[in-house]
Order: sequence, then structure tokens, then C-alpha cells
Amino acid sequence: MAAQFPSKTDKAEAKRAKNGHLQHEAAALDAPPHPSPSTLPGTTLDLTLLKRLSETPGVPGREEHVRALVVEALTPLVDEIHVDTLGNVIATKKGTGNRRVMLAAHMDEIGFLARYIETSGHVRLQPVGGFDPRDLMGQRVRIHTTSGPLRGVLAPGGKHYNILASEHARVPKLEEYFVDVGLPVERVRELVRLGDPITLERTCEEVGECVSGKAMDDRASVFVMIEALRRLGKHKATIVAVATVQEEVGTRGAATAAFEIKPDVAIALDVTPSMDIPGVGESDHVTRLGAGAAIKVFDSSHIGNYKLVDHLRRVAEAQGIPYQMELLPRGGTDAGAMQRARAGTPATTHSIPTRYIHTVNEMVHRADLDAVATLLARYLEDAHTGDYRL
Repeated sequence: MAAQFPSKTDKAEAKRAKNGHLQHEAAALDAPPHPSPSTLPGTTLDLTLLKRLSETPGVPGREEHVRALVVEALTPLVDEIHVDTLGNVIATKKGTGNRRVMLAAHMDEIGFLARYIETSGHVRLQPVGGFDPRDLMGQRVRIHTTSGPLRGVLAPGGKHYNILASEHARVPKLEEYFVDVGLPVERVRELVRLGDPITLERTCEEVGECVSGKAMDDRASVFVMIEALRRLGKHKATIVAVATVQEEVGTRGAATAAFEIKPDVAIALDVTPSMDIPGVGESDHVTRLGAGAAIKVFDSSHIGNYKLVDHLRRVAEAQGIPYQMELLPRGGTDAGAMQRARAGTPATTHSIPTRYIHTVNEMVHRADLDAVATLLARYLEDAHTGDYRL
């Protein structure tokens, strides 16, 4: 049975839910320190929630802690909210018309599960999500055990470069990595269970005009989805905002949620590469950081409904919201799963340009966050007017 949460009109029930079920769920993984607020100059975009989302652990299949945070943030903004069987948070804001617009931003982050404990005490890994092994050398991680977080260091097996012949130096393979927690094997086996989730450790920080941290893919989009609901004015469409699970291992949460919701229109919210960096030709940039919201035309999981894409463009131009068009040669989003739900759904992706995706230093521009949230809110106010029939 799906866990049920109260609407914004029942404050007493909301308080009981928060103090009961949600605290129990949140205790399963350790909470990060509560940060001090940081507000964007010239906007009302408060980055406090983004920092909390970024630093909260939640690998695919173990999203319970970030889910509790998302439910807390969404509950005051919607009329109904519940958690489905797979763990998606489904929040409904009712409209006066018949159209149902589904939004999907995934809660899970790439990470690992503890797979095996060596006789030396080192913990072998099962990846959950895609990693570039070049980005993992020497990174700190947390193993989230039943007795609390256990810090460790990622390293590959084999000789150190000081004693390795230069002709044998190479990029380690992902399966060669292990976690060193600095404890004898007996103690490791007492603390760590096979299947315990493991996340990379990095705080979320402001860097110039940008914000950098782990899990911006896709906590930045969860943040933007919540912010768009805050900015929303009058709307006729019913909006179903879904914080999905297990996107990084195959868009699984979006598939089951879309089957339940039966949306008339579906928009995924996700990050997309911003390759405007040295060594990459301009034609391969995909998007540029700070150039506005990205409206996706194509990726390898879906081709956006062109009438829906055009509707987003018209809204951006009418409202003076900076935007850019996106065509991504490889990669996918929850839109692919929603587009193929039941008999099919008009769908596309509304993207946040992001540098260094799938590293601990994913970087988003503050102005782009503002543009994506504003464009989404203005589109939702106008969503009832769209005709996406082909």
C-alpha cells in the first residue's frame, strides 16, 4: 500500500505525518547539516533547499531520505500528495479544467551498493548509475550503514604510480575500485551489510555565479519543480508533480507513475550537458551555461512532441525568458518513459544546462535555475491552451 500524506488544508494531520512516518523514513539514512540560507541577487530564488537536496543521500532504490525532504517541501504547495509502491512522490495541484500535465524530476543520484568485503577489509562496489572511472580516483564516500554513515576513500586496485612503470600507467576500470574505511576486516563486517548504499561525499557550494555540488543530476530539477509551483499563478490544467525514483538505472519510476497518472501532457525536468569548456568545439557544446533554460528537441530516449516544444518556445519569447534549444546525441530522461506510457503521451524535456555531469562537482548557473523555474511556471499557466495532436 502506498504511504499517504495530507493535503495543505489539514495542518494537524500534516504535523502528525511529519513527526511520525516521515521521521521514521528519514532515520534510515543520515541527514546532512542544515545549511544557512543563500538567496540569488535580484531574484527570490532561495538556494537553501537546493543545498539540502544536493547533500542528502539517495541512490536508486534507496531514495527514502531525500524523499522525506521532498514531501516536506511539496506538501504546503499542493492539494494531494502520496508515495506510490515504487517510491515516487506524486503531488497533485488541482486545476479547473480537464487537462492533466505530469512533471517528472528524479530524486535518485548515481552511487554504489556494497557488493563484497575482502579479507583485507576493503569493500567492493556494485555501481547503480553511470560513472566515468577517471572521476573517481581518491574521492571520499559514505557507506550508509544501519548504525550511521561510515566514511571511506575510493581507490583502484594495483600499484601506486610511484612504483609503477610509466608504460603500464592507464585509466582504472570501474570494477577495480574499492572503498577503504580504515578499519580491520572484523570491524568492517560488523558495520557494513552487503547492499548498503554508498554515495560520494561533497558539499554544495556557490562558485562565482554558479552552484556546484554532487547530485545536481537531478536534485537541481527537483528544486526547480518545487520553485515553479511556488511561482505558479492561475492555472486551468491539473498539475501532477512527480519526484521519481530509479531514473539512473532505467527511468523505472517515471514508467509506473505515468501508468497511474494517465497524463495528457508530460514534461521531464533534468540536467543536460553544457560543454562550453576548453577542448570542445562549439558545435558540440549542446548548451551554454548562463544562456537560459534549455528546451529539448531530441535525445536518445525520445524525440519531443514538436508542438509542445514550440509551445514552450512561444511562452519563453512572450515572457522574455532566456532560452536555448537542445539536441543531445546520447543520453535520456524520464520523458522517454512517459512518452511511451499506455497509448502514448505528448512529451519533452525542460533542461538545466550543467557542466561536469556525473561527477561530484556538477555545476549549474544561478540565472539558468531562475529561467527554468519561471518558464515552467508560465507554461503551466498556459498549458490548457496547447493542441499537441499530430
